[in-house]
Amino acid sequence: MTRLALALATVSLIAACGADGDPVKPTANLNVGVSTGGVHAGGSVGVRKGPWNLSLGRIF
Repeated sequence: MTRLALALATVSLIAACGADGDPVKPTANLNVGVSTGGVHAGGSVGVRKGPWNLSLGRIF
């Protein structure tokens, strides 16, 4: 499992630095909402390369 995590981190680092082409653009988003039910926060992080976008998000 550790080898797999290390391999994925290495591939991500190489892709992010642009060694295989144009570098990917990191994205981040933070949302805060206030309503009668209270305060809600959410956010996401991701990467964008050309027309492709990959993101992971969470609502708190």
